[in-house]
Amino acid sequence: MALVGLLLVALNTFIFSMGELWGRNTDVRLFEQHARAVTRFLDHELRSAALPPFARANSTPIALQEIKPQDGMMENLLTFELPAGSRLLRWPDRPLPEVVCSFQVRPGQGLILLWHSRLEKNFDTDAPRETIVTPLVSALAYDYFDADFNRWTTETALKLDPEGKPMTPQRLRLSFGYNKMKSETVITLPATGEALPTF
Repeated sequence: MALVGLLLVALNTFIFSMGELWGRNTDVRLFEQHARAVTRFLDHELRSAALPPFARANSTPIALQEIKPQDGMMENLLTFELPAGSRLLRWPDRPLPEVVCSFQVRPGQGLILLWHSRLEKNFDTDAPRETIVTPLVSALAYDYFDADFNRWTTETALKLDPEGKPMTPQRLRLSFGYNKMKSETVITLPATGEALPTF
């Protein structure tokens, strides 16, 4: 009985100590899990826009476009279209199709998804709706590959071509922050050729 009692005490001590160790880093784990989940969501939406079965042949599914937010000036934003809509964008009780989306990061607000459907009555005149994807994104940077020098460069603003037009980056770099925790994730923008494969 004494040995069983000692074994139970030792087992309880081990379980409680492991619980303390596990709970000590809960904030860090939840923060990293959130950053991964947001990155996976954005990667999925961009791939849905650029790759079959939803992407359209002979089109530029992900490009820069001038967008005017509800409370802002006209700005060049990374824009893509979701023909089947998205589970995040419901109107009023189910996802709208033919949705044009853009990304924008605002100080103090986080990562904003601007969106509106081509089927809406005032699509060409009304400002897009806004949905906060996450308040934890503090910055959005753009990665460009320079084939001449065989290297990547990271820009905090969109890079301009020789004619002064903004260039579409090859990768997006998201900076997450919460209290003293910081994290950075990278999303590679899917590229399509002139025609999409039929399958």
